Amino acid sequence: MSILSAGGSGRRSKFLVILAWIVLAAALAPLASKFESAQKNEPSSFLPGDAESVKVLEASDGFSRGQATPAIVVYSAPAGFDDKTKAVVDERRQAILAARIEGVPFVTPPTYSEDGIAALLTVPIVAGGDEQLLIDAVDSIREIAGEDLPAGLTEKVTGPAGFSADASAAFEGINSTLLFTTAILVLVLLVLIYRSPIFWIIPLFAVLLAEFVVRGIGYLLASAGLVINGQVGGILLVLVFGAGTDYALLLTARYREELRLVEDRHEAMRIAVRQAGPAIIASAGTVVAALLCLTFASVNSTAGLGPVGAMGVAVAAIAMLTVLPALLLIGGRRAFWPFVPRVHSEERSRRGSWRRLGEWIERRHRPVWIVTALALGAVALGTLTLDDNVTTANAFRGDVESVQGQAVIDESFPAGASAPTVVLVTDEATVDAVREAAANSSVVDSVAASETGSTGIRFDVTLNVDPFAEEGYAAIDVLRDDLRAAGGNAVLVGGATAEEADLRAAISRDTKLLVPLVLLVFFAILVVLLRSVAAPLMLMATVVLSFFAALGLALIVFSLFADFPGEDPSYPLFAFIFLVALGVDYNIFLMARVREEAHRMPTRDAMLLALAVTGGVITSAGVVLAGTFAVLAVLPLIALTQLGITVALGILLDTLVVRSILVPALTFEIGERTWWPSRFRREAPPE
Repeated sequence: MSILSAGGSGRRSKFLVILAWIVLAAALAPLASKFESAQKNEPSSFLPGDAESVKVLEASDGFSRGQATPAIVVYSAPAGFDDKTKAVVDERRQAILAARIEGVPFVTPPTYSEDGIAALLTVPIVAGGDEQLLIDAVDSIREIAGEDLPAGLTEKVTGPAGFSADASAAFEGINSTLLFTTAILVLVLLVLIYRSPIFWIIPLFAVLLAEFVVRGIGYLLASAGLVINGQVGGILLVLVFGAGTDYALLLTARYREELRLVEDRHEAMRIAVRQAGPAIIASAGTVVAALLCLTFASVNSTAGLGPVGAMGVAVAAIAMLTVLPALLLIGGRRAFWPFVPRVHSEERSRRGSWRRLGEWIERRHRPVWIVTALALGAVALGTLTLDDNVTTANAFRGDVESVQGQAVIDESFPAGASAPTVVLVTDEATVDAVREAAANSSVVDSVAASETGSTGIRFDVTLNVDPFAEEGYAAIDVLRDDLRAAGGNAVLVGGATAEEADLRAAISRDTKLLVPLVLLVFFAILVVLLRSVAAPLMLMATVVLSFFAALGLALIVFSLFADFPGEDPSYPLFAFIFLVALGVDYNIFLMARVREEAHRMPTRDAMLLALAVTGGVITSAGVVLAGTFAVLAVLPLIALTQLGITVALGILLDTLVVRSILVPALTFEIGERTWWPSRFRREAPPE
């Protein structure tokens, strides 16, 4: 703390600190502008390396067609196809071939549905893992396939390539949209909190500096091989803005408190950094520790969020403890105009509404914590409605072309026609038995011809269920069992549907591993910080209860006010990580101050004082952080919308109910045993 307080709080060094941050942000600006280009939104890039579908992808290099991702062009003619419309379809096929689109080796002849109202063209795209090449190819196919169509004939491009291109388009511009929206929201909230037309500039400028640095480092991490997708990029931006503003509010509140006691603003800032710094570092450390736990995830995008998010929170905390103090000192007391803190002026927070709330809770603490806990438990029952039914086909808010095309295929063709499932057989002697097993499988509609390559023999099968729905993912397990009964371990099943099924299985495994790991890490941090066992146990119980209540409340809100098809499979895990981490975060803000004051007064009085002086700033920080996460709801993907709303509701619930009512009531109930097994030798209070 002495190094930090001497840096941004020095009379001369404060200028060097500001200059250093500006130079760093300027140096990283070119890299920061490339952050979006380094993101990977191709679903196959998220999969763990040992997934069966990944092995099929790797083996595809041994075949002449390589690793092809099919784009399916579906034409619809409600009046039926006659010679004229069939000629148009064939003409469009020839035009796609003549365009020599990079990555497109051929286009299959049209296949007409039995009802005579739909036709399919399969356009394999060999992108070699180049996401931009895939997107450009799909865009070109859509432009050519839909050109000059006669009345009564419509076209949609779907299939795995179409879905991938639409997912990438959903993330296009996501960071600029989030940055603008979040900055405006934080600006408005800071003006309302400080009631100053000037002060908001200082913390917002500090957060923007941190954001530039984080984006630049994020690009370097992505270039080094870390998997970062649009979802990770959006969450990172929100984390930096939310956490950075939180830490700014906490430090500024302590600085204003000291300005009423100390004439020299530099000395007041040094005291504020020394006093508030440990709580900021501890709270940032808990979030960093939680995010670093994600590096143990098998899903690459989840593992990528770990170090990137941890880096973002760490940079935000360092910025708020270095460049923010320097900026505040340059602004001086006048930056708080019109409510300028004067020496020996009254501090209303010590005798205001938060003090009165604490005294009200203390007088009836037992019924308060019992009723509050029961109410949160009742809301938590909403978690029983959790349904991870969000899939590739229904993950978008609003209609997209790939989803519309899949709906046309479902009406006229076997459901799996848009995304063939790939079967790889490495033992040639079992191929005939495996093909026969595939043809007789209850989930297969048809089996295509075989192709021989250096890594084995492969063929496509068409599922008789929607390949981008829960039924399709469940069918993969059935198909694997059927084929292995005939060919043993020499059979591997891949393709877009299998990739999604493997991804869901990996998410389930990660959840079972990461949830207990994060709870264990948090408990250890709280024990070290509070030097107690009883207090961490109490705080962990409240945080877990708060998480389930927030999840239940969010699901109730979704069922009442939104028409979501379900929840994303990763939704509970991400919601847990952020709600528990941030819940512990606010409890650290409060309990660190209680422990500080408990060295010189009874725990009851320490809680009353801590609640009085931190209640306003922690609530303000909670509102800001909830607002920044709620900004995720403006994005066009259901997963991010649900995560943003859930975390926002959870932060408000934790700030206004758990930290303000439940934790104080439980602390009053436990009393001095809160610090067990520690005991205080309290100093005599000053005269």
